[in-house]
Amino acid sequence: MKIVVIAVGKTTTDYIARGIDEFLRRANRYVGVELLVIPDVRPSKAQSEESQKQQEGRSILAALQPGDIVTLLDERGKEMGSREFSAMIERRMVQGIKRLVFVIGGPYGFSKEVYDRADDKLSLSRMTFTHEMVRLFFMEQVYRAMTIMRGEPYHHD
Repeated sequence: MKIVVIAVGKTTTDYIARGIDEFLRRANRYVGVELLVIPDVRPSKAQSEESQKQQEGRSILAALQPGDIVTLLDERGKEMGSREFSAMIERRMVQGIKRLVFVIGGPYGFSKEVYDRADDKLSLSRMTFTHEMVRLFFMEQVYRAMTIMRGEPYHHD
């Protein structure tokens, strides 16, 4: 199985980018993990929030493959602890899924079409974080999930 994280927009904050790269490197020791960056749509007076979500949505949908299991990182998604997240990934591995895709949207969220394509929604917290920080937190959780599966001492209850 491969884990694909689709994120809208580049990570421009250097220390966050370094952290993302570090956890991506660590996670790749256990399972193939790819961060796919979709160019963000620059807001303008002529472009509405809805139009921006539609454009980003088309790019997200174009990056998906048939058979992908798609989970949106969404404030209205299910919250779970690190062990639950690890168990969810492990269940997907056992099911023989080729690509498990997690999507981090743009500043206005997802288009209706992306919501319609999604299999699930996951919330990292009820708090609001920048999209760059969500990438870092999520990549750390993917790495943590792998160490939990292997019984390694990284995670402490």
